[in-house]
Amino acid sequence: MEENIEKHINKINHMATADFEGLSPIEMDNLLYNTFEKGSPVQLRKLNDEDYASIPILNQILYFADIIQKAGEIKLTAKGYLPTKMVADLYYKGFLKDVMIETGINKLYKETDSNVVNLIRLLAELMSLTKKRNGKLSLTKSGEKLIEDKEKLLKLIFKTFGERFKWAYYDGYGDNFIGQLGYGFTLLLLSKYGHKKRINFFYAAKYFKAFPLLLSNMGDYRYNLIRDAENCYSIRSFDRFLYYFGLIEMDKDSPILARRIYIKKTKVFDKLIKC
Repeated sequence: MEENIEKHINKINHMATADFEGLSPIEMDNLLYNTFEKGSPVQLRKLNDEDYASIPILNQILYFADIIQKAGEIKLTAKGYLPTKMVADLYYKGFLKDVMIETGINKLYKETDSNVVNLIRLLAELMSLTKKRNGKLSLTKSGEKLIEDKEKLLKLIFKTFGERFKWAYYDGYGDNFIGQLGYGFTLLLLSKYGHKKRINFFYAAKYFKAFPLLLSNMGDYRYNLIRDAENCYSIRSFDRFLYYFGLIEMDKDSPILARRIYIKKTKVFDKLIKC
C-alpha cells in the first residue's frame, strides 16, 4: 500500500502542470531553489565580448571595480557611502539610469540619491567583490580575479541579485518576495513569449497563477489588490531587474511611473538564457 502511494506521489511530482507553464513540480522546485544549476530548466550560457558589452549592470560593476582598482582604495563618507565625486562619475557614465533623476524630479548629489549607484555598491559587497576596512573601500583578492572572467562575474551578479539582494528595498510595496521568488520562472516566461511585444500584465497574470499565495503578502492595500500586486511584480521584475541586464526592451505609455509597459526580449536574451 505504502509503495503504491509513493509511486503515485512520484508520478504526480513528475507530471507537467498547466499553472507552471508545463513544468512538473520537481522542475519548478529546481527552478526555485537551484536556479541555473544542473537540473534546472533555466541555464546561463557563455557570451562573446560584444554581447557582454550590451549588459548594463555588468559593465557598471566592471567600471566601478576599475575605479577602485586604479585608486587602490576609496575613502568612504562618515556614514559609509561613496564620495560624491565618485557617485557622479558612476552615474553619468550612463550604464544605468534613474527615471526620477533623468526627468529632473530628483537631483543627484550623494549616493542615496541614486538607486542604481547604491545598488552597485551593495551588490559588490554582497558578492565579496569589495571589502570595507577603516572607512575605506577596496577590491578583495577574489574580486581582482573575478573581474577578469566576465562569464563567472555575470553569473554571480545574476545569482546575487536574484537570491541575496532584497528586491523590496527600493519600493513601497511592502516586505514581500513578489517577483524575487521564482525570478527564474519569469525568465522562462520571457523565453517562451517574449519574441513579440506583450503588456507587462500578461506576464504578471501568469506569475501569480503559478504563485497565488504571494498575493496574500500584499497586506491591506489602498487600491485594487490584484493591480497593485501586478504593478509590484512589473517594477521589480522588468524595470529594476531584466532591464538592468539588457534582456528586455520596454515601451511605456509615458516616461514617468507608467505602469502599462510593453515588453519584448532582446537578442542577447536568447544568447544568454537557455530554457
